[in-house]
Amino acid sequence: MTRRTVVIMPGDGIGNVVLPEALRVLEAAGFEADWVEAGIGWDHWVNEGNPLPERTVELIAEHRVALFGAITSKPKDLAASELKPELRDRGFVYYSPIVALRQRFDLDISIRPCIAFPGNPLNFIRRGPGDTIEEPPVNAVIFRQNTEGLYGGVEWTDPPPEVRAALATHPKFARFAEVPGPDLAISTRIFTRPACRRICEEAFAYADAHGYSSVTICEKPNVLRETSGMMVEEGRKAQERYPHIQLWETNIDAQMMWLTKNPEDYGVIVAGNMFGDIISDGFAGLVGGLGFAASANIGREVGVFEPTHGSAPKYAELDPPIVNPIAMILSAVMMLDWLGEKEMAERIRTAIAAVIAEGKVRTYDMLKLRGGPEAIARGAATTTQMTDAIIAKLG
Repeated sequence: MTRRTVVIMPGDGIGNVVLPEALRVLEAAGFEADWVEAGIGWDHWVNEGNPLPERTVELIAEHRVALFGAITSKPKDLAASELKPELRDRGFVYYSPIVALRQRFDLDISIRPCIAFPGNPLNFIRRGPGDTIEEPPVNAVIFRQNTEGLYGGVEWTDPPPEVRAALATHPKFARFAEVPGPDLAISTRIFTRPACRRICEEAFAYADAHGYSSVTICEKPNVLRETSGMMVEEGRKAQERYPHIQLWETNIDAQMMWLTKNPEDYGVIVAGNMFGDIISDGFAGLVGGLGFAASANIGREVGVFEPTHGSAPKYAELDPPIVNPIAMILSAVMMLDWLGEKEMAERIRTAIAAVIAEGKVRTYDMLKLRGGPEAIARGAATTTQMTDAIIAKLG
């Protein structure tokens, strides 16, 4: 195996807890790498006015692969108030560093597997015929367009005159024409055909490689006719090359209902940035919650891998730590897949599955306990104990 250099960005809060646990599992599995730590997140915003320092960008550009823990994000006004006094009123504007990272490296494909592990007490169940209890085998993978849409960052409060003038050329803007500038906030939803085409093609290729029988385009083309309509068009074109894979088209609102009605029917799902974010969290709730939710941010040359949970600062300082490290470990496993270390990735997934199925080691969320120091006294495993159990199953 080639020895690699991987940029590691613990970030904020529990990112500093779970990322080292993932590194322990990788090393126990035999992955050889030099870890280069880089800064990202709230402390850098407060002290530098930039949550994504240029030196971090340069490291990722050099090494092209990174593991990321979690960040704290706050609304614009609150973020500005927490800057060091000497940095205030100097034009610094907070912007999510992970969104900036995705756009900086064109990490346009976000892959979020939501796959149920047998034996997980948090798996979704429902009533079946005759008051039986069913536990549907959820096995969905969400492909989220990662750089455009509502997260593209093209927005204004009190838009400049040229923006208002351009919007005024659309007849439906007439009802907003007299709204005073400070009372008018605008966020754009921009889709481009190349980005829609790429994510649809990648989704069908993934479905073909992993044996999925369907790809679902989950958008809202009956209302968002131009943007969602473009995604649907490109999905239909992509499907022409994979006639053995069904193309389904759903609206995001209806999909959220069907998500708990018949989640086992869905395989690969494609959506724009906002809808992909929503539906991936929805499906994550069916397979145990954010403690099991991994993701990959993939560009043409760079890959950044992260759990989808937040920084959970209230748990960050607990000693011993209690948070579930599985989402972070699974994100590291996705990195192995991307690097071509398929056998090693499968060994770790198998070890995680064995620990969950055995049921002897469970973190507080798996025991449905309130988070806090008392969870350990009630039988919850610590973060370290969960990692130790996974390593033990590697053999």
